[in-house]
Amino acid sequence: MPGKAAPATAPEQAKTGKTAASKATSTDKALFSEHAGTGRLLAQRGLFAGPSEVVSKDLYAEILEGVAARERGSVTLEPSARISGNTYFGRFPASYWQRWTTAKSVSVEADVTGSGQLAVRASDMEGDPRTVSVHTVSGAKHERVTLEAPLDKFLDGGALWLDLETEGETLTVSNVRWTVDSPETIRPTAVTICTMNRADDCLSNLYALADSLPALDTLDAIYVADQGTDTVDSREGFAEVAKRLGDKLHYIKQPNLGGAGGFTRGLFEVAGNTETEHANVLFMDDDVLLEPDLVIRLTAFSNRAANPMIVGGQMLNLLHPNQLHVGAEYARLNTLEPGQPVPHSLSTADLLDVDPETGKPNRQERRVDAGYNGWWSCLIPYEVVKQIGYPMPFFFQWDDAEYSYRARAHGFPTVTLPGAGVWHADFHWKDWDEWHRYFNLRNSIITAALHSPFDTNLLSRVLLAQLVRYLLSMQYGLSATLITAVEDFLKGPEVLHDGGVAAMKRIREIRAQYPETKRYKPTEVPGVASNDIGIINTAPRPSMQRLVLLKRIIYRLLGKHRFELGAIPSDEAHWWHVSQFETAIVTDASQEGVRVRRYDRQRMFELAKQGVQVINRLRKEGKLVQEEYKRAMPRLTSRENWKRLYQL
Repeated sequence: MPGKAAPATAPEQAKTGKTAASKATSTDKALFSEHAGTGRLLAQRGLFAGPSEVVSKDLYAEILEGVAARERGSVTLEPSARISGNTYFGRFPASYWQRWTTAKSVSVEADVTGSGQLAVRASDMEGDPRTVSVHTVSGAKHERVTLEAPLDKFLDGGALWLDLETEGETLTVSNVRWTVDSPETIRPTAVTICTMNRADDCLSNLYALADSLPALDTLDAIYVADQGTDTVDSREGFAEVAKRLGDKLHYIKQPNLGGAGGFTRGLFEVAGNTETEHANVLFMDDDVLLEPDLVIRLTAFSNRAANPMIVGGQMLNLLHPNQLHVGAEYARLNTLEPGQPVPHSLSTADLLDVDPETGKPNRQERRVDAGYNGWWSCLIPYEVVKQIGYPMPFFFQWDDAEYSYRARAHGFPTVTLPGAGVWHADFHWKDWDEWHRYFNLRNSIITAALHSPFDTNLLSRVLLAQLVRYLLSMQYGLSATLITAVEDFLKGPEVLHDGGVAAMKRIREIRAQYPETKRYKPTEVPGVASNDIGIINTAPRPSMQRLVLLKRIIYRLLGKHRFELGAIPSDEAHWWHVSQFETAIVTDASQEGVRVRRYDRQRMFELAKQGVQVINRLRKEGKLVQEEYKRAMPRLTSRENWKRLYQL
């Protein structure tokens, strides 16, 4: 368990040169205030290569014919070449801008040298292209070219992009800017990075922001809420990046309150240091590969939004950089199912490939409405905080979904903006059977109690089905995790009193009692000779699942097994397969080791009895506990509560 780190003191900051946000008082000088508009507002940059060599340039601009040299901020086309910006980062999400903002048109500006053609093209909700504006240059020398495109005919879907073409000569295009009319005032924005023992990752993102600082006109502050023992300020490069960021950087050490506590600190500091409610806080994970243009795209969209709204960035898979995690998602609250792709949204889609059914490129053509957005990158206007309060002290898991659904109930929707993306560790490479599953379950039940009809009969069936699958699969620690999560929900709002610190420690202690929660090297499995472990593959998913389930339960009760020992790949560890083994060596989803699941009849019966009892309690007492959480929510999400948790 990470130890608590005391907040840095003023003398310490003076000695090290670090900056830190101070506790707000009525006499504090306002840090955040609105800026005057400058005529044109930068909505996104036209980039031709990513922030890292691991990222394909084809995500930014695709060479259709001939030869072209693509660099971060410029591209040079040789004679008889064509290049298209109809790519993930090259597209301007016109449909979202038409639906949610007051902007009527967008300009594409570029510095041009040489001869060739620039064309702004558009798509509709089916992906069919059309040409909007064309400009031809001949012998240009650093000429500034501007093309205009109206933001119309996009309500149900479609995007804009820039195509380039040459014939007999070369063409260099650089400093491409997509701009819209600026509002009279510009919202100040604070980026908040929550970090815990990922010092190198966090430092890399601070450098990325520093490198792009000249383009980040709307960025007023960067808060780093460091909750770890291996701190960011311990790194050699911290002093340099702190100097480059200057008074924009506010480095804070605080107790480990999870992602909820780290991100909320940004909201807390902005609210205490602003003279306007028209401010934005942009959450950002510490371990993402950052595309700094994300800051420009989200803040510009927020500045031109017709009404305040939560604006989220999308997640691309870090291990598979061409993959989009999901175009937009929602949660089925009463059945505890987050991460559901909204109809017509892309899901685990290769952005450089085509849809296998339609044969069309994987582009988010149709506009889709999100239920919530993950906090890997998510912008929250201060108006939302002022009206609905701060996030719940969940520690982590479901804090993002709960906040978006609470905001929606007060008239603040969530938009997941295509083309505003960061790379984050692939979710499906994280094993489900971990201590964080406790927070996922407990917080999902609380969220359902706060924002759904909370049908306890339905919820009880869902939890009972999960418990049965875990027990059949010999996941006794995961079963205990589920039971503890339900028990703690039934304790009522006081379980959130310390922000989750005690719960994190306790669930790890509980899970340590169950051997199958430990990961081993595949050649060092205790009690089993490595050469004796052979892979036994699964049969197809049963067509008559209820009948197979009943059969597996009977066999488990009788202690009968089809296989004494076998290895099971992670993607085949289904209940109907694992339940046939006495001992199963299951590959961890991380692909870094294996778990050893052994049949334990006594534990199975004990956990089944405990689980049935607590789920029955939930069915009977759930509605009363639901009212307790609803009454407590204003207190739990208050500034005073978070001030107490931060020990300020």
